[in-house]
Amino acid sequence: MESTKAEELFHRYEQNPIITVEDLPYAANTVFNAGATMVGEETVLLLRVEDRRGISHLTVTRSSDGVHDWRMDEKPTLAPDPENHPEELWGIEDPRITYMEESGLWAVAYTAYSPGGPLVSLATTDDFRQFKRLGPVMPPEDKDAALFPVRFKGRWAMIHRPVSTFPATGAHIWISFSPDLKHWGDHCILIRARKGGWWDANKIGLSPPPLRTEQGWLILYHGVRSTASGSIYRLGLALLDLENPCKVIARSDEWVFGPEENYEVFGDVDKVVFPCGWTLIGDTLRLYYGGADTCIALATASLTELLCWLKKQSAS
Repeated sequence: MESTKAEELFHRYEQNPIITVEDLPYAANTVFNAGATMVGEETVLLLRVEDRRGISHLTVTRSSDGVHDWRMDEKPTLAPDPENHPEELWGIEDPRITYMEESGLWAVAYTAYSPGGPLVSLATTDDFRQFKRLGPVMPPEDKDAALFPVRFKGRWAMIHRPVSTFPATGAHIWISFSPDLKHWGDHCILIRARKGGWWDANKIGLSPPPLRTEQGWLILYHGVRSTASGSIYRLGLALLDLENPCKVIARSDEWVFGPEENYEVFGDVDKVVFPCGWTLIGDTLRLYYGGADTCIALATASLTELLCWLKKQSAS
């Protein structure tokens, strides 16, 4: 008999959550939504930490195996700087990290929470100790941004999610291009939020940065389903053409990961799984995600299995 259970592509680490606010060396409210990258053999997470005022900052933690023995910075690594960057008055949030191959720098796209609304800002670093701010690059309301690691025909590309106030427009995933990481244009919708009863109707956004594979740029995105008991954040997959990232060559109909465990269902914001970073070790993807805006958890998946599943979904 054919199984009626949905295929499980991401596997939760048995000892989740891997990082909670009790692991921080200073007092805070929550820790969640971490960017992730590899620096040599070490896994580096850039944690979003919300203090007890409700203002978020970013703190670095490092681990030799990406699972245990996290070594936290003793104080916020990148704190809001409203004196020099007024767009950061109400905090900085949800970092996505991209290693830029031509410069050897890591670019961090993050949300700056300004009095005019959340917007996209960029910074670069070569050691995750010192950061160079490039400032705001997209006006409000815009968030869920990440760079590609390479240029396309001489220009950088960035995925982001602006929100229109025009009725019934929906919040879609966009892509824009820049010659210098400062001035952006040629904006266009990349992936549309669906409508009606779909799990990803009306509002979607990028999760970790795009991942280059032999078959295309793998995209993991979140869909926000509005229900009578509140929103549910789930995750789906898409694939972009390697040479032309404006071309979507595959997209899943079904979500691949959603809130099920207590640490994902109950927290400061219930029913949320929200990854900002992943790393690839061999064929194993390690997905670092925020659970209910309260903790950081880990799930793993086989890249080969994800691509095969996505190919079958798109063909059906």
